[in-house]
Amino acid sequence: MSANGDKVVLDNNTSESQFQKPGDLVERNEDTGVMQVESLCMNCHENGTTKLLLLRVPFFRDIILESFECPYCHFKDNSVKSAGQIQEQGSKYTLDVLNEDDFQRQVIRSDISIFKVETLGIEMPKGESQLTTVEGVIQKIHQSLANEQPLRKIQAPELHDALVPIIEKLEKILAREGFPFTVSLDDPTGNSWIAPSANDKGGTNYRRRDYPRTHEQNEELGIAADPEAVKHEGNMTEAAGDPEDSEIVDGKVYTLPAECPGCTKACAVNMKRVTIPYFKEVFLWGTNCDHCGYRTSEVKTGGEVPEKGKKITLKVENEVDLSRDILKSDTCALHSDELEVTVQPGTLGGRFTTVEGLLTEIRDQLHGQIFDIDDTSRTGGDSMPTSDKDKWDRFFSRLESAIKGDMKFVITLQDPMANSYVQNLCAPAPDHQLVIEEYTRTEEEEDDLGLKDMKTEGYENDVEPAGGDEQKS
Repeated sequence: MSANGDKVVLDNNTSESQFQKPGDLVERNEDTGVMQVESLCMNCHENGTTKLLLLRVPFFRDIILESFECPYCHFKDNSVKSAGQIQEQGSKYTLDVLNEDDFQRQVIRSDISIFKVETLGIEMPKGESQLTTVEGVIQKIHQSLANEQPLRKIQAPELHDALVPIIEKLEKILAREGFPFTVSLDDPTGNSWIAPSANDKGGTNYRRRDYPRTHEQNEELGIAADPEAVKHEGNMTEAAGDPEDSEIVDGKVYTLPAECPGCTKACAVNMKRVTIPYFKEVFLWGTNCDHCGYRTSEVKTGGEVPEKGKKITLKVENEVDLSRDILKSDTCALHSDELEVTVQPGTLGGRFTTVEGLLTEIRDQLHGQIFDIDDTSRTGGDSMPTSDKDKWDRFFSRLESAIKGDMKFVITLQDPMANSYVQNLCAPAPDHQLVIEEYTRTEEEEDDLGLKDMKTEGYENDVEPAGGDEQKS
């Protein structure tokens, strides 16, 4: 994308929104909408020119492309910044790069995000925003490490020697000899992104996880206006009293102070305990902020950690099955071969809804990732290949048919904590459409849950009493 040196004037009558798609600019073959601003060069302190272009990125959101050039010292720089608001939650993308197509996936990095090459244990620090590809980020990491090696060899020879094998591995990756490898992109603002693909089947090589920001992260982003807000985080005992002195009653709503993840001001979290027949007790959590209007709901399960995980398989054959109650905990993964859908643990959080409601949430979240913000025609943006458009169209058509009850399918819930549930319509008798199995957790699941190195018995013997040495002497 290029622009000539003539001064460009925006025509506000061409579109209601100044954010445009790159393909629309090419098709119209007219004013590109580039704005030019005289600005100070931080290299020579003369005046240079900054060019700004407002763009709407397919699958993502609005961004601002910035390009600076100084005619005196010829210093050049470019960056990309999010033009949207800070999202309600942070996001982390993890991608297993298996081939050239994965290597060319588009990447948007905000200046607060951290890009890691997990396989090599290295990361690109905060401070620079980019619109590039996975290959582009790897190249920049390699360049920044390799350029300083001659200086490190003199000033820090040990560090120089330690970086040599890492740089060699990066060179192999750039030569297409290092597949597969894993990268991740973590952004507390939720405004960074690795492009999805229609070929992401099973949810194993491409994963997204949304998470609530901590108060420290909100302060770093400059949105923690209330310095006392941190005192409201998780302060359950002060609000509800000593848990030993009070008993939680089923059906009663308890209100607890908290910090809103949207505006960081004090808000209220409502909690209610509900007993699910033939299952266990669960807690319904609802947040409602009077300041910014942020609202959310989630389901939490309690109790001891079971010895085995649980796998639930449901055959959905009619509309009655779509109305079954379903509890998907935040540690539960969902999969359906017929719908070609896989939901990783933590993606939707804890949900207590119906089968139809859960599929609707999956559809809405995927649609927001795949199509443009205002893409009512579901064309997927100008940069999406025709083959991918056809695949996504078939996928959403199939998912829509399942939500309407026009097709039969099977869904599988796999929960290593055994905290998920699907309603048995024949209870207490067995349901021939519902299969519940217990399974032994894998080492990876144990590690993800923090159970692998946890010691639950005999730990008190590892702690020596204070002053033990003095008593022996």
